[in-house]
Amino acid sequence: MKIFTSNVIPEIDSATCEAQKIDSIELMERAAAALSVEIISRFLPSQRIVVIAGPGNNGGDALALARILFEQGYKKVEVFLFNVVGKLSHDCDEERKKLITMEGIDFTEVKHDFQPPYLGESDVVVDGLFGSGLSRPLQGGFVMLARLINESKAYVISIDVPSGLSGEWNENALKRDMIHANLTLAFQFPRLAFFFSENSDIIGEWQLLDIDLDEKKIKDIPSNYLYVEAKSVRPFLKPRNKFTGKRDFGSALIIAGSTGMMGAAVMAARGCLRSGAGLVTVHSARGGLQILQTAVPEAMFEPDRQEHFIKDMTVHHSHQAIAVGPGIGTNDGTIDALESFLKNCKAPLVLDADALNCISRRPQLLSLIPPGTVITPHIGEFDRLFGEHFSSEARLKKAIDMAKYYNIVIVLKGHYTTTIAPTGKVFFNSTGNPGMATAGSGDVLTGVITAFLAQGLRPSMAATIGVYVHGLAGDFALEENGEYGMIANDIARNCGKAIKAIITRERL
Repeated sequence: MKIFTSNVIPEIDSATCEAQKIDSIELMERAAAALSVEIISRFLPSQRIVVIAGPGNNGGDALALARILFEQGYKKVEVFLFNVVGKLSHDCDEERKKLITMEGIDFTEVKHDFQPPYLGESDVVVDGLFGSGLSRPLQGGFVMLARLINESKAYVISIDVPSGLSGEWNENALKRDMIHANLTLAFQFPRLAFFFSENSDIIGEWQLLDIDLDEKKIKDIPSNYLYVEAKSVRPFLKPRNKFTGKRDFGSALIIAGSTGMMGAAVMAARGCLRSGAGLVTVHSARGGLQILQTAVPEAMFEPDRQEHFIKDMTVHHSHQAIAVGPGIGTNDGTIDALESFLKNCKAPLVLDADALNCISRRPQLLSLIPPGTVITPHIGEFDRLFGEHFSSEARLKKAIDMAKYYNIVIVLKGHYTTTIAPTGKVFFNSTGNPGMATAGSGDVLTGVITAFLAQGLRPSMAATIGVYVHGLAGDFALEENGEYGMIANDIARNCGKAIKAIITRERL
């Protein structure tokens, strides 16, 4: 699913009206109807609902919603239209005219002084003050209104985006001056701002409402930001031909593990095997032989000459993909081996965990990373590589720059794990849950991405699909073990089940 910036969405709205031969008011009514269905599904007609509408089309949506709710028997709807400059958008004014003709509705148009209503924890506030088109922070009395709503502890539903929040970048905005929503209802597409951790308390839960915008226009307008869903992944995961052998699905080499950290090698190997790689070889410290061969007998073991850590990363055979990093530590001998490996590596490559920590200890190795390599840092690893960042927004901007500069794919792990391609394309993942924040989860992901590389997918696609499958496997593991009880092996064990579900459309 494409994610469009706020300046593009009016163009899609206009194209929809033209293609479907409707006017903008009809589209607004459609949006309000979708909002009303969601609200009616959540609250009884006896619920007190206070609607706060602004002077633009976001306010028009709110006014239309208030009218529909009142018509549906919600008699405790109170409406405040803020028209402090005496100028409403055309559609907002049309919705105002409809509303004031209704007998019995509690409607106040605020032009000067404002006596705020009492708001309590049992009330619902609909925020239709300003939508994603707002280009500057809230000011003056609107800041006070936002703070009043936030302090009331009422349940807040924001239309489009919470008022005061831009649909895209908000790095320098004061969060206390924005309306904090419990639920944000957006039309058709998520907004870029939804995917940044610092905005989570502002946005609350978010949900998309389909209002049948023009598919042709959506397809024609390019976007560098995408939200990855099953339908995006399914074309790349197909049932296998009956006449195939293991070598048809690639040979993967995983360079991982050291004394005390062999579990990382085990998790990466399991993730790789469960995601369809035909052959998996693990190169690790010699002392890890028994652990690896016992825990993952399906994988071959290639011992390093060192007993406790990896000192030699020479590739002795042909492999379709290689992963380096899980549990290798940052011993000087291991860093030397990694430097030599990077100078000579020709196969598609994934770098994770301690491989990235080794590079951060010897930054000149960054320039040796082969083009097309997938790196999979969590926040700490990313900042050690590219400098400290104080927001996920700033980190994404830096990741886009670094992916282009080094011609690599960056998988930035988090709640919405984000894959950044060297082209500047950004893929936000839709699967996964907090239970996956557990030791070894990232090692499984390394194995999953490596498996798809070994099966011939190009790096950005292998990473994007790997992240989606890994998250879906985590969602299946959640059903079995809950957030608290999930461990990395549960995720690895469910990777095959996740791929099957995507292909067969089961439970998706």
